[in-house]
Amino acid sequence: MTTRRSFAVLFAMLVLATAVVVAPGVAGADGYAPLDRPGPALSVPAPLLAASLLCSPGYAAKAHEPILLVPGTTVTPAVEYSWTYERAFNQLGLPWCALTLPRSTMGDAQIAGEYLVYAIRTMHAASGKKVQILGHSQGGMLPRWALRFWPDTRPMVDDVIGMAPSNHGTVDAFALCLPVIGCAPAIWQQETNSPFLNALNSGAETFAGISYTQIYTVLDEVVVPNFNESGSSSLHTGAGAISNVSVQSVCPGHLTDHLLIGTVDQVAFALVMDALNHAGPAVGSRIPASVCGQLFQPGVEPANFAVNFAKTSLYLGTVLATSPHVPAQPPLASYTHA
Repeated sequence: MTTRRSFAVLFAMLVLATAVVVAPGVAGADGYAPLDRPGPALSVPAPLLAASLLCSPGYAAKAHEPILLVPGTTVTPAVEYSWTYERAFNQLGLPWCALTLPRSTMGDAQIAGEYLVYAIRTMHAASGKKVQILGHSQGGMLPRWALRFWPDTRPMVDDVIGMAPSNHGTVDAFALCLPVIGCAPAIWQQETNSPFLNALNSGAETFAGISYTQIYTVLDEVVVPNFNESGSSSLHTGAGAISNVSVQSVCPGHLTDHLLIGTVDQVAFALVMDALNHAGPAVGSRIPASVCGQLFQPGVEPANFAVNFAKTSLYLGTVLATSPHVPAQPPLASYTHA
């Protein structure tokens, strides 16, 4: 009797698990929206969305798929990418657009997600090509919010490349969001296991037809923990093609932190270019050993590095110190619920 009862329980569990897998239109027990529910109308006024996107001249007519640059928390594309990736892409003749998010990417990440939806749709419509998305820190995580809750964007995207992305948050945020004092909305939302991140990662982390390259450093002091592929930045579920790769796996002993990996790091840049120029995500073994001996990524002027890096650091520190605080995490939007 015990054996038959155990078999019956096991069979019931298998049936339930199968039902969840084969019926993506049905919400799981977590109560989040099904994966194929159409996304809501955008709440951000159209003029604000249009003003947020700055593109290189003639980007839509270039043969290469357009690249969308998304900044990290506390910065703008002008602060983070104008002296790094924008210069590099211009030198390589690659088309790009850069997205400026509200309050230097410190506002409600759900609203920032709407800007991603707009950028993806706009770049795809203008170029007739899929979009390749490159983001640092929160900017590496935010595109996944658009893909999770606006399914129409998924066929428009080829790659999602994150440099130290906060896909599963960081324990550091708990020290910043203290009782009574509070913190900026985006910091609340990047706490490990926050409601925002639980909604983001519900159902599936990745989607079919999209390549996900998640680049991280084991020395990350901001997105923590990130010691291996079980860390915050890495992705594991869903039907997308995934590569979780540390810069140290390419160049053993490589020294780089959270800000460096998203601005001037030559190993991260090599992995980014590998993902942009190959079908599928980046493959670490394709990176030549010569990269490990370089000091900066292409586009960075060594003579101006110290000044530009100092300006970036000062800007993000000022924004972090002066950004308005809220006492709690923003409530989840209704569209995230079943």
